[in-house]
Amino acid sequence: MFKQLIVLGLRSGTIYRVDIPHGRVDTLYDKAGPEPDGVVVENGIVYWTTMGTPTPDPSADDGFDFSARDGGLHSVWLDGSGARDVIPTGAITTGKQLVSDGAGTLYWGDREGSRVSRVRIDGTGLMDLVVNTPDDTKLQECVGVAVDPARSYLYWTQKGPANGGKGRIFRAGLEIPAGQTAANRTDVEVLWNGLPEPIDLEIRGEWLYWTDRGDPPTGNTLNRAPLPAAGASGRPPEILADGFHEDIGLALDGEAGVAYVTDLAGRIHVVPISESAKGSNGARILADLHEPLTGLAGLKASEL
Repeated sequence: MFKQLIVLGLRSGTIYRVDIPHGRVDTLYDKAGPEPDGVVVENGIVYWTTMGTPTPDPSADDGFDFSARDGGLHSVWLDGSGARDVIPTGAITTGKQLVSDGAGTLYWGDREGSRVSRVRIDGTGLMDLVVNTPDDTKLQECVGVAVDPARSYLYWTQKGPANGGKGRIFRAGLEIPAGQTAANRTDVEVLWNGLPEPIDLEIRGEWLYWTDRGDPPTGNTLNRAPLPAAGASGRPPEILADGFHEDIGLALDGEAGVAYVTDLAGRIHVVPISESAKGSNGARILADLHEPLTGLAGLKASEL
């Protein structure tokens, strides 16, 4: 069961620690860099991605252009010491959700880079697993990622244009098929299509969960659906909660039967996902940090 959350402040470049259940907020590290987005904790070390410094662009969905290749992947100890770059700044265009396979390898989406990549925690073995050709439609941009090492699958989202109803969730093998490249692999499956704007992913058992920051009624939601069999499309998702203000980050606490969700209004939401939790607690706000929040990760007592 989670005792704390690690949460990223988008505008301030701050990594926060948030205690559960009372929601006390402390600063872990205040130099996370420009526009931090994805975060994971492994063996007492916090790893996170940055999107880089945007330039104003009134024609862009959110008013900013992130196409400069100045994103990064960084780490710091849980006590705030030992900050370093895992890979050099500029090796990523726009770093998004970051996950671990639990065996020393990190995976992330690169939105404007239109790819999914991985690297070992020591910074070696950097490689792309998916490479799309960027275009003006934004349909090729990769955001959320999840890995299923037991079944050797990679999942990712391509959110499409803002509120466009063209978001998709994909699946492929964790390894590129022999004789193929990240740009032409033939094992890619489209599992869900026509979603508002899917963002971050997490696998729990036989279920895939995701946040969606698109327009209501099916956007600004937390969703789940069973993992499809090989070659099958995904079933229509179940909406577990709605009413978020552009939800981004997701962390599932299976023992507690709840999901934690961040949104760009600065709130951390607690959403019951098990029948026992639903029976005793409704969705609530754990904390309001008064700045846009992106990625988050849960810490158990043994990890503190």
